Amino acid sequence: MPKRITETVPYDAAKAVRKLARERVGAPKQEKIIEPKNRRRPKHKKAEEESA
Repeated sequence: MPKRITETVPYDAAKAVRKLARERVGAPKQEKIIEPKNRRRPKHKKAEEESA
């Protein structure tokens, strides 16, 4: 069985990870803002050429 990563890291990584997780709980995800479809940029240039 592989060693746990917390045993190989010099500082208490598990505690640091839990602290970060607590800070992020309830915080809105900035990268997941949903835009209306008419304002979205096309994902592929091919699709853009077909619609034009």
